[in-house]
Amino acid sequence: MTLPIERTQAVLRTEQFLLDLLDPKKTARVPKEIRKQAYLCLRHYPNGYDLKHINESFEDLLSDE
Repeated sequence: MTLPIERTQAVLRTEQFLLDLLDPKKTARVPKEIRKQAYLCLRHYPNGYDLKHINESFEDLLSDE
């Protein structure tokens, strides 16, 4: 069973991986098309702020029960 913190960490690690793909200093010799796809994936990808907001919204739903 996956815990919420494990899911959050997976999302944050994935974000960092995609950001690293965009940086030629960190990932040399990555084709332009791969960098473009990483950029497109990140355009609407949830960041740490979004995850915190989602978590707080979820807590509000649980307190209504």
